[in-house]
Amino acid sequence: MKKNVAVLMGGYSSEYEISMKSGLVVIENLDKETYNSYRIIISKKEWIYLDENNNKFKINKGDFSIQIDNEKIVFDVALIMIHGSPGEDGKLQSYFELLRIPYTGCSSYSSAITFNKRDCISVLKKHNIPSAKSVYLNLGDKIDEDKIINKIGLPCFVKANRSGSSFGVYMVKHKKDLANSIEDSLKIDSEVLIESFLDGIEVSVGVMKYKNNIEVFGITQLITDNDFFDYEAKYNGKSKEITPANISEVQKNNVINISKNIYKKLGLKGFTRSEFIFVGDVPFFLELNSVPGMTNESIFPKQAKLKGIPLNELLNELIKEAIE
Repeated sequence: MKKNVAVLMGGYSSEYEISMKSGLVVIENLDKETYNSYRIIISKKEWIYLDENNNKFKINKGDFSIQIDNEKIVFDVALIMIHGSPGEDGKLQSYFELLRIPYTGCSSYSSAITFNKRDCISVLKKHNIPSAKSVYLNLGDKIDEDKIINKIGLPCFVKANRSGSSFGVYMVKHKKDLANSIEDSLKIDSEVLIESFLDGIEVSVGVMKYKNNIEVFGITQLITDNDFFDYEAKYNGKSKEITPANISEVQKNNVINISKNIYKKLGLKGFTRSEFIFVGDVPFFLELNSVPGMTNESIFPKQAKLKGIPLNELLNELIKEAIE
């Protein structure tokens, strides 16, 4: 008997459109002989199921079900493809935990930790994972440019703390631009992370538990003519991605070991993607995506393809892990 899979896409953040693309790619690649897939669109305005004819059916949030022609449909598993809130920050995970509905990816706790860049870095420091020097600011805090620059130097990065796809991220080269960049980031999130500039090779590492083993799916080198790997570089072709990355064996082994260690220490599940910059042979941790993009431009699917694993097989493993 086919399992009903709710593929959740959309969300409350600026990553809405990217999530919609990811969700559609997932639906296209789900094994149609094994699963009935349902396009579930989550927005601040409404939660709906949209069928192939674009007919809307409202989600009953009390038990996460839908009613079609007097038939109540419940779901065997929720496949979360929402980047940002509420799919990557633990909110939906908590909801499904309360309803006892299996869901893909990390637990509510792990999702909340990894989505909060500052908290994630703080936890990983306890496990001796290297990261850049940093300063934390919240909305309403006094901005002391001299104090910040004395600690982390210039250039530096100003980042909205709970945001993805490089929304609210700015590279600051001059003191005169620091306060404005912080204020712009605070428009995206009420918390800001300011980090020192790391000069080195940037890589993105895809990791998931595959057939009961924690596997590194690929190491992708990120190269852009922009100041950094921003939204334009990620989604508008202003970058070059090299898989496998052009790094030494020592660097490769170091980043594989550290990526697997992070996956274990944070108790992660499902697809994840971690970002690093090498300082010499040492990979410095930047951030982690617990619901990485699955669009045709996204890194994780490309890494899996080069490894010889089709997306439908990855999705089978993801669903199997969730149900088990």
